[in-house]
Amino acid sequence: MSELRQIADRFDAILQDRKLEKYTYTLSESEKREMNVKDGGFKLMRTVFNNNGSLSVYLGTKVGAVNGNDLSEEGLEKLVSDGIAAAESAAEDPCHDFGPDQGKDVFRQGIWEPDLDLYLERVKEFLATAAKEFPKVKIMTAIASYDRWNWISRNTNGTEFEGFGGQYSFMVEICAGEGEKTTGIDGTGFVTKDLSTPFMELADVRQHMIDVQNSIDTESVEGKFEGTIILTPGCASQFISMIISNYVGSSVIIDGTSQWLDKVGEKVADEKLTIALNPYDDRIVMGERATSDGFRSEAVTIIDKGVLKTHLLGLYAANKTGRPHVKNTGFDLVVEPGEKSLAELIASVDRGLVMGGFSGGQPGANGEFSGVAKNSFLIENGKIKCAVSETMVNGNLGDAIKNVRGISKEVLLDGTSVVPYVALDGIIISGK
Repeated sequence: MSELRQIADRFDAILQDRKLEKYTYTLSESEKREMNVKDGGFKLMRTVFNNNGSLSVYLGTKVGAVNGNDLSEEGLEKLVSDGIAAAESAAEDPCHDFGPDQGKDVFRQGIWEPDLDLYLERVKEFLATAAKEFPKVKIMTAIASYDRWNWISRNTNGTEFEGFGGQYSFMVEICAGEGEKTTGIDGTGFVTKDLSTPFMELADVRQHMIDVQNSIDTESVEGKFEGTIILTPGCASQFISMIISNYVGSSVIIDGTSQWLDKVGEKVADEKLTIALNPYDDRIVMGERATSDGFRSEAVTIIDKGVLKTHLLGLYAANKTGRPHVKNTGFDLVVEPGEKSLAELIASVDRGLVMGGFSGGQPGANGEFSGVAKNSFLIENGKIKCAVSETMVNGNLGDAIKNVRGISKEVLLDGTSVVPYVALDGIIISGK
């Protein structure tokens, strides 16, 4: 990897030669060392280098934002020319801005010098364990990579942030079969900076192997009923992302469609639910350190014991609406666990689903959602009965989080988030 700071100095000189008074930019270099497994065998081992530059040029109240991957002298010159042209053609909007001088800081995260020999052994170990313990499961694709990057961000207010980070990542795509019967495709993954634990025991890898092997035989749900869905941590993250987008994100606050537009300080969910974005949680490998609008990132609690604490507004949305700005533009999700085990949650459900995934469109402005439950299991009388096929679920996001039956004490640690199982009552479940 090159000396990124020297490239940034050259970029500053080019920008200053163009007499630009206001701009912000980020330059980055990354390196990926990747191993691919397909149908049980190694198919690809490669190293990929990538550069990127993003620049925002301000001409009065106009802003032009451009990106490029050529950090040569010619590439940087072109990036500046493109940024100026984009700003000249942009609409006037005084709400565009970036943070005041934040000083200088260097952030170091993850693992910078990898142990690639041990990493390869862990991948081989996973494949051997999968073949031995889950003979009906087929490893369709596995992608193991070590990624590291260096980035530097500067602006004309004086801020200079630089980051160095590295992590191991592992993603696997699986299905299962017996005779003529096969399952749908399932997948999971994680990132880590520590290779002390076998991959089968990290995140929810083992649980996915168990679930897909138990999904070879499925049954259709009979009729339609109101029941409980227990969201797996991965599915809970998906639902929380929809909640944020529908109720507290910048776009719905700017256009005024959020059902929680004037609900800050009020109870909007069950008191068992606390949702935060915390890039400094030790269980998250590469949390956000600087926001896209030029601030040091801060941890933020969105819902605290059911009470809405804030909307999630970047600087532009805050300027546009006059509402408080939140210094967090990542998705380092941390959901507080509950006191019951997953087994106890299942035992408390008369009829419902353990839901591993959701396939559906974006919920409506009122929070109504409808879609197909994926990788899911039917619960009857407190016990898991079978895997299900062609099962629909629908409900309302806002109503669902007011009806939290329980939250598990078990949490998924995948290096990017900390999320438990979440049980929601009042969901309509129907066979398709």
